[in-house]
Formats: sequence, C-alpha cells, structure tokens
Amino acid sequence: MGVIETLITERISREGAIHFTLLDPEKASPEKSERISVAAEKAGSAGIMIGGSTLSSIDLLNNVIRSIKRSVKLPVIIFPNNITSISPYADAIWFMSLLNSTNPYFIIGAQALGAPAIKETGLETIPLGYLIIGEGGAAGFIGQANPIPYDKPEIAAMYALAAQFLGMRFVYLEAGSGVKSPIPPNMIQIVKKATGSRLVVGGGIRAKEDAFQSVLAGADILVTGTAIEDEINAEENISKFVDGMHSAVERRKSG
Repeated sequence: MGVIETLITERISREGAIHFTLLDPEKASPEKSERISVAAEKAGSAGIMIGGSTLSSIDLLNNVIRSIKRSVKLPVIIFPNNITSISPYADAIWFMSLLNSTNPYFIIGAQALGAPAIKETGLETIPLGYLIIGEGGAAGFIGQANPIPYDKPEIAAMYALAAQFLGMRFVYLEAGSGVKSPIPPNMIQIVKKATGSRLVVGGGIRAKEDAFQSVLAGADILVTGTAIEDEINAEENISKFVDGMHSAVERRKSG
C-alpha cells in the first residue's frame, strides 16, 4: 500500500467509517471547488475525490486540483472516467475497473491505455472494483454498465468477492449521481459480509439517515457529491452526513 491508501485505511480503523467529498470539475469551477473543499475539511470529511461522468478537459482537472491543494490538507484522489482523468497534481488515483460494464474498454482497455501515463506521473494507485447498482445514473450510461438491481444483492456480492480475489482492496457500490434512492442497507450488509475488501458506497445519499443506514450496514467510506454542490450549505450538509456516520459507528460498537 502507498502513503494515501495507508492513511485511508488507518483512519477507517481509527474512526470506523469515513466520508469523502466528490467534486465534478465540470460543475464546480476551481474557485468553487476550493471553497467546498475548505468547507468539507471543516465538516470532518476525510478526503476529496475529483471526477465526473463526462469530464474531458485535462486543463480544467489540473486547475481544480491545484486550487484545492492550495487550501486544504486533505488527500485529493482522482475518480477517473477515462484516460483524460490523469493529473500529476493529485495525491492518488483510484485505479478502477467497471466490473459490470458490457464494454471491455471500461473493464481493462482504458486502464491499459492510461497505465503508462500514470506511471510517468508517479501517482499512487489504489485498486478499486467499481459496480453500478440500481438506476446507475450517468455513470451507468457512459460506462455501458449492466446495473445490478437493488433486489439482487447476491449478484453484487459475487462481483465484490471476485474483485477481492483479483487483488482489489476496495469495492465501490455506485448508485449513480442524482438517483432517487441510495443503495439499500440489505445489499451493503450482504456485500460486506461476503468480502474482506473496504466498501465504498455512493449515490442517492441526501439525508443524515441515509448516511446512518449505509454505515450501520457496513460501508467503510461514504461518498457524497450532488448533495453538497450548493457551496453555501456545503459545510452544513457534509456535517450531517459525518454526524450520521458517527452515530452508526457508535451503534455498531454497542451491538
């Protein structure tokens, strides 16, 4: 494990679960991204993820990351959608495979094309198995995924276990940006029980109760993006997610 992955793992072990703030450079200028990141750090977020389903401008990506790095001490991790999502200014990149895509490009093709550039930049890579669940949103459409239905948690568990056996230390259950409802706690619980990987959960999380239920079910990292795009209320919104997570961790400790 690299430095950033070690920091993430240690913080999960120490706190029980952590929150990541997801910023889409195409929806937030460098200045806005900087202000939201500052709010996120104050609210207790453990890291900033940078990415979007349609991001294609390398210059924009670089400018956003540089702005954030000037203002916060949180690790900045690229959440790539394609080979254009590589920047030497980030701390790490999720080296991810969209396991339930119907297009081999998103399973291994883009990864092979991007690998030499990542090696050249010296970016830390964090292996991640990525699964599109339910509606899937824009990520499911762009990634040509065959989304796993909410009522079929055993299928998600099979994929997650395969990801673990392939050496992916993190598994991301993604409902998609702006979807109507988050991933059901039952699915999170079954996937967590099936695998020893760290479990990342995102999509459709809008309320403190959503955060509470996801972490209580077994999420190690909670990712929110759409719900914090309003920079005026960003700190307040992120705080409620972090509070919900802490309550869930305390509930888990008490049995």
